[in-house]
Amino acid sequence: MQKFLHQKGLPSYLFPSIVSYQRYLDFQENARKNRRESMLFLEHSPCLTGGIGAKAENLLVPEVRLTELGVDFVSLPRGGDFTAHEPGQIVGYLHIDLKKRGLSLGDFLRNLNESLVVAVKDTWGLEVEENPKSPGLYTKETKKKLISEGIYAKSYFTSFGFALNGINSLFTFSLINPCGARSEDMVSLSALGLSEGYPEKRKEFVYRFSKHFLSLLP
Repeated sequence: MQKFLHQKGLPSYLFPSIVSYQRYLDFQENARKNRRESMLFLEHSPCLTGGIGAKAENLLVPEVRLTELGVDFVSLPRGGDFTAHEPGQIVGYLHIDLKKRGLSLGDFLRNLNESLVVAVKDTWGLEVEENPKSPGLYTKETKKKLISEGIYAKSYFTSFGFALNGINSLFTFSLINPCGARSEDMVSLSALGLSEGYPEKRKEFVYRFSKHFLSLLP
């Protein structure tokens, strides 16, 4: 992993290779135990995750079929329903000590969304917005979901974060009703014709997001 920013006592890391979901879970538990703050940006191998609000009917295939497809399945304590991960996404995990920083969960979530909106606009010229009926961020023009979000805050320490669909195929989303919606409601940068120069744009987005998010931290 590559450390690219360290401000306000919060190191940020960009992983150049694919990280298994279990590896992240192990990291997260250790970070929470020691209240060690960081931001991670990475990609996962194909997997489906279900939050505490996940409904069985939103998983569209038997778990045995997932194994045949090489897709892992993980149940999680975060908020939200089912979501999907696959190579080509930009996954961001934020481990923030809300108590130490005197930051409410509401302010944290507002800072997160503001930073995502700004970074997407500045990197790709694309406007995204919130949907009051569903978590995540949607393209302003087509109302398609580009960014999934799921935050877990325990003992005033956050984990999990967001997943932006970059050049991923969206195949794993076809196996679920993502966050209770339809897989057809999902979109990626590729589908929007914004994949040109993606490797460098990915780095640019991560840097822009991190700088803006850090600027809002106490």
